[in-house]
Amino acid sequence: MTRDAEILHWIDAQREAETRFLAELVKVPSDNPPGDCAPHAARAAALLEGLGLTVERLSVPDALVRQNGMVSAVNLVVRRRFGPGPVVALNAHGDVVPPGEGWSVDPYGAVVRDGWMYGRGVAVSKSDFATYVFALKALEAAGQARGTVELHFTYDEEAGGAIGPAWLIAEKLTKPDFAISAGFSYAITTAHNGCLHLEVAVRGKSAHAAEPASGHDALEAATRILNALYALRPALARVVSKMPGIGSPNLTIGLIKGGINTNVVPDLVTFRLDRRIIPEESPAEVEAGLRRAIESAARGLPGISVDVRRILLAEPLVPRAGTNALVSSIQRHARAVLGEDIAAAGVPLYTDARHYSAAGIPTVLYGAGPRTLLEANAHRADERLHLDDLVKATKIVALAIRDLLDQTSAETIRK
Repeated sequence: MTRDAEILHWIDAQREAETRFLAELVKVPSDNPPGDCAPHAARAAALLEGLGLTVERLSVPDALVRQNGMVSAVNLVVRRRFGPGPVVALNAHGDVVPPGEGWSVDPYGAVVRDGWMYGRGVAVSKSDFATYVFALKALEAAGQARGTVELHFTYDEEAGGAIGPAWLIAEKLTKPDFAISAGFSYAITTAHNGCLHLEVAVRGKSAHAAEPASGHDALEAATRILNALYALRPALARVVSKMPGIGSPNLTIGLIKGGINTNVVPDLVTFRLDRRIIPEESPAEVEAGLRRAIESAARGLPGISVDVRRILLAEPLVPRAGTNALVSSIQRHARAVLGEDIAAAGVPLYTDARHYSAAGIPTVLYGAGPRTLLEANAHRADERLHLDDLVKATKIVALAIRDLLDQTSAETIRK
């Protein structure tokens, strides 16, 4: 039996074990917000150690956790050195969006129905905890002799990734030659949008509604600013990224609050905007342009002041030298396992993968996720994952890593 055949056979034999592993992860809530994720990390670490893996529990300092709007975060790192050769990091995030309403099953029940497992985070991205762990264990079982595999299980993707992958890299706790982040079984993501979140606070002066002229209406001023921002949308729609799958930049006002009572002139209105940044754009120029538009719209309004605060800036993911080695290896094995050609393209969202790319590490997104976010009900009620795809993705990742470890030297990675 060839080594590839051994890997495939071992993964098939571990299907039930892998399913149970994923179920245990789904059963422990890790909603972000509020971001109290240390209990999930503790359970995940215990499961990893139960499989014979050595786990580094890397607690993020409390002050930094709070600064990023979370309660607790512990990053888990597994390092398995087989021998000389490149280092491949596999990253998935254990924090999830809150379940919301409309579920037909317990969102933390890991219910299996008609070959699908249901639960919050089962597709995004607790599934890839299982994908990457069992891919690594398959390499061990097949007697892998070269290179190193690192598992990076982090807990702040929903908050931006600053205390997950970015923290691991900044603290020099890892320095991989390649990185694969959680993704989709039927697509390889090589690029994605960046994202800018700004909070705009418009301040005026309250007054009785019987004498509104004695105040300064913050809502009226905010409306003028909002109209100026919405007026930017037609021009954005005419800009299209050259990278397939990315599309155009987008601007959304997603949150607004303000006012005191129905019969009071509002003295404060705040709103938050989401600006998606395509890879060809400069994030700094995008932010500067929005600030100019806001300032211009508010200029000359008596008694009105405006403060603009950056909440998040996520850089776009762009292909690096060496990305082709990842793509070609995954595509070759995906074709064999899935029976179809798998495209490499961009997606109009942002992920933790950008932190690896920003450090110069060739990075793609690939894993057990579904064909589409819609199919998975990702971030919606009844999130689900087809368990056949979990097994197939595990095979593809294991075989692709084996290629990289056996055939790539650190000196040729970036050529």
